[in-house]
Formats: sequence, structure tokens, C-alpha cells
Amino acid sequence: MILEAVMLYVKPGLESDFEASFKKASNLISLIDGYLSHELHRCIEVQGKYLLLVRWESLESHTVGFRSSAEFQDWKKLLHHFYDPFPIVEHFKEIEI
Repeated sequence: MILEAVMLYVKPGLESDFEASFKKASNLISLIDGYLSHELHRCIEVQGKYLLLVRWESLESHTVGFRSSAEFQDWKKLLHHFYDPFPIVEHFKEIEI
């Protein structure tokens, strides 16, 4: 399992619109092969800051499967105009302890 972690900074005043659009976009990502789950968290201390966590079966499920899909094009149209700066996407693998 791969965990995608993204810190999102939404332009001031657009938080409600972003959250509504994200609800629509959530349906798109869940259609992708290799998708497991996702969650969005709003920061308590910093207005407009969100943490997106997405669980994938493999790195390629995200970087190839999702990013090359028609659903990703719709995802971009719904969400990418909200961000400033544009987010950095990072992937993590759990360590057995």
C-alpha cells in the first residue's frame, strides 16, 4: 500500500467552494483501479490549509493509472484552480515496526 500525502493551500475566501468541488471530485478518484481510500482534513491553525491523504495499491495506480485517466482531467478542472501555491505530491510506504 502506498500513501499519497499532499498539503493543499486554497486561495483565501474560496474554502467553501473548494470543499464543495472536492466532494464532486471524490467520486472521480474512487473509480480508478488501485484506489483504496482517501480523506481530506482542514487545518485548525491555518485558514485555507488542507491535508489530502490517498491510499493506493501501488505507486503506478496513482502516477500512471489516475494521472493518465479521463477522470484526472475532470479532477484537474474541478480543483487545480483553487491552489496557491500549487501542491507538492509525495508518496510514502509504511515501515513494518
